[in-house]
Amino acid sequence: MTPQLPATARLGLGGMALLLVLAGPTLPATAAPADSARTPTAATVEEQRLDRAAPQEILRRSGFDTFAPRFERALHGSRSYARAERTVTRHASELWKRAVARAQGHGPATGDLSRGDDRPLYWARLALSRELRAWTPRFELDDEQRKALHTALETASRGQSDIHYPGHRTKRVLVTGFDPFTLDRDVRIGNPSGASALALDGTLVRTADGPARIETVVFPVRWADFAEGTVERALARQLPHVDLFTTISQGRQGRFDVERTNGAWRGGFPDNENAASTGLVPVTDPGTQPQWTSTTLPYRQLTEAETGRFPVYDNTEVTEVPAGGTQPVTRPDGPTPGSASRAGGGGDYLSNEIAYRVTLLRDRLGLPKLPGGHLHTPILQFGTDNTNPQTGAVTDPDFERNRADIVRQVRELVRTAVGAAG
Repeated sequence: MTPQLPATARLGLGGMALLLVLAGPTLPATAAPADSARTPTAATVEEQRLDRAAPQEILRRSGFDTFAPRFERALHGSRSYARAERTVTRHASELWKRAVARAQGHGPATGDLSRGDDRPLYWARLALSRELRAWTPRFELDDEQRKALHTALETASRGQSDIHYPGHRTKRVLVTGFDPFTLDRDVRIGNPSGASALALDGTLVRTADGPARIETVVFPVRWADFAEGTVERALARQLPHVDLFTTISQGRQGRFDVERTNGAWRGGFPDNENAASTGLVPVTDPGTQPQWTSTTLPYRQLTEAETGRFPVYDNTEVTEVPAGGTQPVTRPDGPTPGSASRAGGGGDYLSNEIAYRVTLLRDRLGLPKLPGGHLHTPILQFGTDNTNPQTGAVTDPDFERNRADIVRQVRELVRTAVGAAG
């Protein structure tokens, strides 16, 4: 994921005080103590953007504007924490499944936006989140329980509780995408990695060695979520059972990049909550934390194969502080021994961070030969006559074609990677 603001802004995605746990806290379904908080909480920065014209149009033109009102009515009928938890999980899971089905051409085509659009899922999730945040329950609900309900909403609506693989004769592939970002620059923006996740979830690709099933999840563009271990909770149980994984995010203009090296550094570019974080990527057991991790994707085959319209590069560049040095230096061919990371090939934002975290998780789980790494897609661009965020349309033919071409090429790159990995 590339901020793509000034030329000096770096790539990447992040965290803050990570606990490597496989699941969140188990909370009681009984009533909370009498002094617990029932009062609603204020809408987040992300949720506040919902009221702008473009998000409302995207929701209306996709038919996803119906999710929040139905969710609100169901929440108001919940008379216990257990009932509320079931309501949240059911509606969030339905949102994910509907978004996947819409992207893959299943079921009725609601609205006139193209089926492959990832933005309805993003804005509908925020609409549900805002309803949950504003909800005053009929029973006592403490802060931890309310937070757990939001976690359940995030988990189910991002595909993280919907990963299912068949028997051993089919290879297992795990792909991750991201939400749209840099929304204060252009609230109309989409993310081709999220669109790819919706298009690929639960699908089969054919290789010379047989079929492979792809399961996908989507992650938020928020430093705090990474800090709280959202990546590790979602993926730690999955990695030992897959044959290949790739994290995907939006990267540079007009090209794909296979990122060879990932760095343990966050550069502080603001996330979707307009929060910033700079410094070493925080992980458990920091005493054994490496400055760099490496891809195990078959990068040579990915760059050489004919996979689609966009060129694919093996990106080996990093930025480091050399051993004994004090100033960052950009190296075209990877890090030097003993250096400190300042940017991986994927930069220093949350895409670099997810690549670093998942490849570190791979290594710490004792899976050094498991093929996996990070793929940056081209930037998803609007047409040349539709670039003004204030006056532009939410879609145009070039925008639709660009997204469709990127998604098709992601599918072919994943198929190529699985075939090359053997």
